[in-house]
Amino acid sequence: MTNHSEQNAPIDSIDQTLVTLRTPAELADALPYLLGFRPEESVVLIALHGERGRFGGRVRLGIPGRAEDWPPIAEQLAQCLVGGCERRGDRPDGIVAFLCAEPVGAESGRQVMERLRPLAQVLRTACGSLDVPVFEVVCISAGNFWTYCCPNEQCCPAEGVPLLRPGTSVLAAATAYAGVQVGVTPREVRARLTPWESVAAADQEAALDAAGMAIVHRILEEDGHAEVAAETLDLASRIMARLDAAPSVTGTLEADLQDDELLAHDEAAALILGLQDRTTRDQAAEWMEGAAATPALRLWRALARRCVGAYGEHAAAPLSLAGWVAWSIGDTTEGQEALDMALCADPGYAFAQLLHHACNGDLDPEPIRRCLRGQRTDVGAAQTQPELPLPVESLDSAGDPVGSAPRRHRPARSKGGAGSRATDRPSTGPQNRRRTIRRSARNDT
Repeated sequence: MTNHSEQNAPIDSIDQTLVTLRTPAELADALPYLLGFRPEESVVLIALHGERGRFGGRVRLGIPGRAEDWPPIAEQLAQCLVGGCERRGDRPDGIVAFLCAEPVGAESGRQVMERLRPLAQVLRTACGSLDVPVFEVVCISAGNFWTYCCPNEQCCPAEGVPLLRPGTSVLAAATAYAGVQVGVTPREVRARLTPWESVAAADQEAALDAAGMAIVHRILEEDGHAEVAAETLDLASRIMARLDAAPSVTGTLEADLQDDELLAHDEAAALILGLQDRTTRDQAAEWMEGAAATPALRLWRALARRCVGAYGEHAAAPLSLAGWVAWSIGDTTEGQEALDMALCADPGYAFAQLLHHACNGDLDPEPIRRCLRGQRTDVGAAQTQPELPLPVESLDSAGDPVGSAPRRHRPARSKGGAGSRATDRPSTGPQNRRRTIRRSARNDT
């Protein structure tokens, strides 16, 4: 059992200031500062090292709605966290887990805690099977927190304990002094990457249909593939320059609206379809650092928002690029969310699978950056795909990275929908043409 009176969890800030957490309230308050954002509907595991419980690696995943998914998810999260720490040569001595969820309907925070109790138990079992104990599991809901490991009603009453007022803890003061800020929530990240549902979506889908009719036969021609790739990268470069030259605006919504206005429907369509090609996409991934990174990220976000209607699967490419660039420049929150959304758009998209595993495993993106830098000097880069330094051997037979956090399920498509998988049934309609674009452009991505 956890003895809260003796629980110490020191945190080293960027200024090497030592902050010690002694109570469950301080532990619950620390979570946004440890992650860099306030988690929503999430399960979080954080590694502890040494006798004093120094915080180490961490993994996070949205809580699946089906309780039958909890045991395999707990196993994969535990493997992902422990495996990532071991790769860095620092196996954890323990783990602290958080379950963050808000009440649904008339549900109370205490009812949320009780509903998630089986998840807390399978997390403890999964970590224990790897010989790493879970010292504490904290549930945060409706402005209160509960612990699943402490039987003491005096410090952990059944009705829960109110969270500390934001900004009043010693950790909040230390992070503010160090210049560390709590970033946006995953929900805010997803909002910037979600396809349009406005009236303009119909015009964008029509532009995608028209571009598909123009581009598919060119890709299949002898020299058409290279021409389309060159045109795609040139257009992307010009639009990035256009975005970079735009005046700065305040607020993410205003910034995204400005980027949408600077990107025409036909331009977005040409880029979305052009990026379905594997080599073109990987050359575009070279815009990952320095002055090119920010306008590239803005462009990939804008293209993800344009993958409307039947073109939902096409979003895997711009979402993967957005996730890669965000992760490369240090924003793991957006990186993880974008890559997760890419796999929701196309679960078989290998580029997103591998990046998702590496990003969630807290690996260093620098080896991938070095590989892409080297690609620039490869004379045959347009024809030769370099192997990215990612743990391909960790893929299981289903194509999912072993030990990676499971993905959210995509919403079911309507029967016969245009975005469904290709069949052998001949057709000349829009549904078959969209699938043909994907199959001819992807190059077995």
